Amino acid sequence: MGASHLPIKNLLRRPGRTAALVLLTAFLALSVFGGSVVVRSLQSGLDSLQARLGADIIVLPGSARSKVDFQELILQGTAGAFYMSADSLDRVKEVDGVALAAPQTFLASLKADCCAVKVQVIGIDPEADFTVRPWIGQSYARELGDMDLAVGCRVTANVGESLKIYDQNCHVVAKLAETGTGLDTAVYCDMATMEKLLAAAEKKGVTHKLTSDDADVISAVYVKVADGFDPEAVAAKINAHVRKAAAVRSRSLFTGASDSLEGASRTVALLAGAVWVLAFVILMIAFAMMIAERRREFAVLLLLGTSRGGLSRLILAETALCSLVGGLLGVGVAATAVFPFTALIESKLKLPYLTPDAGTVAALAIGTVAATVLVGTLASAWAAWRLSRTDPGVTLREGA
Repeated sequence: MGASHLPIKNLLRRPGRTAALVLLTAFLALSVFGGSVVVRSLQSGLDSLQARLGADIIVLPGSARSKVDFQELILQGTAGAFYMSADSLDRVKEVDGVALAAPQTFLASLKADCCAVKVQVIGIDPEADFTVRPWIGQSYARELGDMDLAVGCRVTANVGESLKIYDQNCHVVAKLAETGTGLDTAVYCDMATMEKLLAAAEKKGVTHKLTSDDADVISAVYVKVADGFDPEAVAAKINAHVRKAAAVRSRSLFTGASDSLEGASRTVALLAGAVWVLAFVILMIAFAMMIAERRREFAVLLLLGTSRGGLSRLILAETALCSLVGGLLGVGVAATAVFPFTALIESKLKLPYLTPDAGTVAALAIGTVAATVLVGTLASAWAAWRLSRTDPGVTLREGA
């Protein structure tokens, strides 16, 4: 057997010791890769939602505060169903500093044909909307027509299929890109379709009326502030001018999420750093003990003509192989534990969660494996250097 096969032969000859080293490096790779993917997914989800939202202020019925957490509304899309008079839109437009104002109407459906749970229906005004239309435009070039729906990526209905909501047949015309939020399970329609769905819901006892009359209702107004105006001041004016409404800055909600994400990132970084240091120390001890156990074996190799540099390379090659296998194993286990449960992670963290693209994931995986091999190799380098400086004759006489 050639010298190039000697590291593999040595590792296979001691399977227990080899398995222990592989598992140690696998744990290192698992913690680093898994933590990196989760943090990157959270950042991608927040960036995606900020890019899609595009509103400086969101105006909701004052009563909505008792029904839904505003931050959860924005970050998870769990809008529920609450209403205010459609006249609120005109009053918002009257406020100085409001450049654009777009209404939305929410309706939580009954169990839909597409899903085992309720879906959120969101009505938009195609002429005024500046938040959802660009997102829909990525998948559908035309305007939504009568009873047309654009559905989130997690809704199982596909383009061309029908979706029944409150016994009304709707047509799926677009499948939207992923946002990493609860909006991925929502469906969107124009206001004319929403009026029909609200009327159908009313017949089933799901009321949206504020009073006994049939006044038009909306659920929210998304506001773009004009250049030169302070969004905080404009929000205060809206609160003073529009009765029974609550205006909140979207940035304040994102700031809280960003702070949470920054805290999570720091925690993951600290834990990963602690794991790296701990693994490095343990690997140094493990390799030192392994090399001490094999001193006579290495002494014989030196007496048989193996150079001291060749002996060091042999030890480093064994270490690199163990670290490579452990790194690949750790990345594989982390991928199995993280990627199939993205929806669960999102629901537990209550933050937007958008898995990075394949290129980013591949880069994280390659970087993790390379770093694992580097740490393992560095951990054994000192022991290999010490061994290469020993006298083989003295080593053999000590063991006699």
